[in-house]
Amino acid sequence: MPEQSNDYRVVVFGAGGVGKSSLVLRFVKGTFRDTYIPTIEDTYRQVISCDKSVCTLQITDTTGSHQFPAMQRLSISKGHAFILVFSVTSKQSLEELKPIYQQIVQIKGSVESIPIMLVGNKCDETQREVESREGEAVAKEWKCAFMETSAKMNYNVKELFQELLNLEKRRNVSLTPPFPPPPSQNGCDSGAVPSSSVPSL
Repeated sequence: MPEQSNDYRVVVFGAGGVGKSSLVLRFVKGTFRDTYIPTIEDTYRQVISCDKSVCTLQITDTTGSHQFPAMQRLSISKGHAFILVFSVTSKQSLEELKPIYQQIVQIKGSVESIPIMLVGNKCDETQREVESREGEAVAKEWKCAFMETSAKMNYNVKELFQELLNLEKRRNVSLTPPFPPPPSQNGCDSGAVPSSSVPSL
């Protein structure tokens, strides 16, 4: 289980260009950029409610490159929860998440005690290579939750982080203030795979 601290550390993994940074920036700053700028590693902090108090949600946006394995292992070791991002326009980006997931299991042990979200980003795009049901099937195999998002359209972005925190049963952790659900966007999955499909922590 994650150690008790004032920081709740979420690590975001995924191949280059899938929109990891766009998701994080949309959530933290409410902004979106079309230009792809490769990331080595960035960390953002957001204050959230935690155990009827406040704590800091620390989000680590990792590199999409495979050139920094030691940095990747360190991020996993320190992480409390994980977001694994692929683009629905690239089946290869989904396949590249498998070794990352396996490394999380290797370092953390049983995934039943680790909140993990598999995320299909860019669901506003029409040229899909990965259908919603394929993402759901992988999530079921990996025993994690699944959600489709669009950083560009601001679709399911806050919901993604809220659902991830909902999987953390150890604390009463939630985003604050509450937010209304966004309108449905054509081509996007309307929500996450129910948390009940994920093993209890």
